[in-house]
Amino acid sequence: MNTMPFLHRISFALPANHNNSQYPFSVPLFQENFNIDIKEKVVFLSGENGIGKSTLLELLAYECGFNINGGNRDHLYGKQRNDAEKLLPYLKFHWRKQPHGGFFMRAESLFSFADFIEEQASEFGSRAYSYYGGRSLHDRSHGEAFLALFENRFDKKGIYLLDEPEAAMSPHRLLSFMALLRELTKGKDVQFIISTHSPILMAYPYSQLYYITTDGISEMKYTNTEHYQLTKNFLDCPDRYFAHLFESEE
Repeated sequence: MNTMPFLHRISFALPANHNNSQYPFSVPLFQENFNIDIKEKVVFLSGENGIGKSTLLELLAYECGFNINGGNRDHLYGKQRNDAEKLLPYLKFHWRKQPHGGFFMRAESLFSFADFIEEQASEFGSRAYSYYGGRSLHDRSHGEAFLALFENRFDKKGIYLLDEPEAAMSPHRLLSFMALLRELTKGKDVQFIISTHSPILMAYPYSQLYYITTDGISEMKYTNTEHYQLTKNFLDCPDRYFAHLFESEE
């Protein structure tokens, strides 16, 4: 167990007269009070699409002052507000100390972030690429761009929020990512909160996993998650699944 350098707890308390049929209170995660106690430098959030894990990351990014489209406090581009912020008065982030650095990475908006860095390079020259391996992120594949960002930008003190990074990476790249993750967290004041669907990534040993369902959020072993069990069962016997999925063709 590691002493957390920054965030050690997230709590949510519903307002007295909320309407759980109206967004953002309709998001399953935010229909009940919850606490997330953080004991490791790497915490995974997992669950079905639309369950609320990305919304929580976005609100944490907003709390940290990061660009909610992806980036840090200095990356000013895109729309900065949305309706999910209505949840902020009822969320409490418990800090040991406030982080001065960090980054919010969204796999879905990596292309837009790369565009922003291109604009910076056109204005300030090639030094704009210095945090990204010395060249444009557009010169790399999606997975290579993410790893370049991770290797060159995430080695400073701070809190790093990653939203479904596996979307950018092959299984082989995920293994490289986990090796980097371990190297960066050993003895350094860094913290990672990561939303993911990947059973490979969930298996990272130096971490906690919080799994979100319509019944709430709870800490869980990755082998007990539906993501892991479905993936394992499918790979063990794909024909059984195909017989069910395609039964109307028989």
